[in-house]
Amino acid sequence: MKLVIALGGNALLKKGEKQTYSNLINNIKKTCQQIAPVIKKHQVVITHGNGPQVGYLALQNELAQKKIPAMPLDILGAESQGLIGYPLEEQLINSLRGHKKDVATILTQVLVDKKDPAFHNPTKFIGPFYTYPQYQKLKRKYKIKKDADRGYRRVVSSPKPIKILEAKTIQKLLKSTTVIAAGGGGIPVIEENGELKGVEAVIDKDLASACLASSINAPLLVMVTSVPYAYLNFGTKKQKPIMEITLDKIRSHYMQGYFQAGSMGPKIEAAINFLENKGKKAIICSPENIMKALNNKAGTIITKR
Repeated sequence: MKLVIALGGNALLKKGEKQTYSNLINNIKKTCQQIAPVIKKHQVVITHGNGPQVGYLALQNELAQKKIPAMPLDILGAESQGLIGYPLEEQLINSLRGHKKDVATILTQVLVDKKDPAFHNPTKFIGPFYTYPQYQKLKRKYKIKKDADRGYRRVVSSPKPIKILEAKTIQKLLKSTTVIAAGGGGIPVIEENGELKGVEAVIDKDLASACLASSINAPLLVMVTSVPYAYLNFGTKKQKPIMEITLDKIRSHYMQGYFQAGSMGPKIEAAINFLENKGKKAIICSPENIMKALNNKAGTIITKR
């Protein structure tokens, strides 16, 4: 079976951890060990977030700009695809030792609409978490919002993905290769006078993953996150895990505002988009439960009926 596995930031960097090489490799290694059994049985595309990583690259940009010219956010997004894609590729190869499939990372561009209203309303979280005193100091310099109950973070524009430009190449590679693609939601580009042009933005990884899964006719989308389920009334005394649910019911919950925009909201929106298009099943689960979720024994399972 063909499927897309979208790795959340927790699979790369745990909350409270420093953005160090050793932490990155350690987390990726553990995640790859969970994914390897899936790859041995299925055709898999792996996507990943880049929120902390692209945020740190932006911070490095800023700190060094007096000596080195700063690069725009789309270039930093491309850098993050290599920064994360390379160790993912390396650790997957290590975990698949003896298996015949190759692993390849594809630098992925994603077409967006230059008139997307998101360009006037930044909502996508990037970079490190800030305390309230830090937020007070930085709010005049950056657009900063509270990221659920986790702290304050910088936000940037996040337009909707329209098309994965390398989808045909990814489709062809899947016959013999596990593909890492659309890292960080892909590099956002627009069409202007018949030419492609990168734009300052970050595309949501889950929405891009749903777009990619539909583009390559994958029947299954798996979104891996830090919690074992999607929840109703998350973080309250009435919190309730969602186990198996239909598209109509999850759409109703989404419209009622049960899922926060900076947290589970994009995953639910991605699941809805995917199932309304060509998808058959969407799963939300934690890294250690991927195999169980594929067998309908863990995670939130969303189906058309």
